[in-house]
Amino acid sequence: MQPQLFPWRGLFEQIRLADEFVHLDDAQFQKGGFTNRVQIKTAAGSQWLTAPVLRDGLPPIADCELDYKTPWREKHLRTLRNAYARAPFLNPMIALVERVYAERPRTIAQLDIAGIESVCDFLGLRPRFSRASATPARGKSTARVAELLRAHGATRYVTGLGALNYLDEPSLAAEGVRVEVMAYRRTPYPQLHGVFDPHVSVLDLIANAGPQSAAFLDSEAVPWGRAVRPEASAC
Repeated sequence: MQPQLFPWRGLFEQIRLADEFVHLDDAQFQKGGFTNRVQIKTAAGSQWLTAPVLRDGLPPIADCELDYKTPWREKHLRTLRNAYARAPFLNPMIALVERVYAERPRTIAQLDIAGIESVCDFLGLRPRFSRASATPARGKSTARVAELLRAHGATRYVTGLGALNYLDEPSLAAEGVRVEVMAYRRTPYPQLHGVFDPHVSVLDLIANAGPQSAAFLDSEAVPWGRAVRPEASAC
């Protein structure tokens, strides 16, 4: 998965099912995506937290430098403190973000990866972590995925729903790789600010559930055939 800024709970449900999680840090930076921004809940509705970047064109995420000309880290922390002032576990959530920001990462990939792995540690998730840039793959789309899986000796690939739009599953099956797709339950947890929103940053879960956060990582992955043809699960 491409590195993202304190992403939604679903990514950590995917990590929970993995023996090894590969940060796809050699993917191109995409403006308007979740690489350098994420939504949180506030009393006034959803709000974006954005980490500004310096870039020329669309460089690999691993080479996309952060822009420290403005105090965006301090602004993020103020926004989080205000949004979650009444959350029971505000302090552990703020402490986690402060530790990540204090490292002053050079690139957005370094920031995202530090954030993801710090959240995993809080949630008790400890797969092996690696980076795609350490084993460059020349292919695109499914061929690129296949090269990475081969390099890591994978026999099972757990992917998100987006793969249904591009992945050539039969070619992976021919290489002995079983493909499974996340089936997100989006189980509600105690949450501030109105109607439950399952898609905001995992920081929302930590602020509201604290040490019980991992109990809300309950989604599983289903075989490719069931994901493509959901009605098959009723047979």
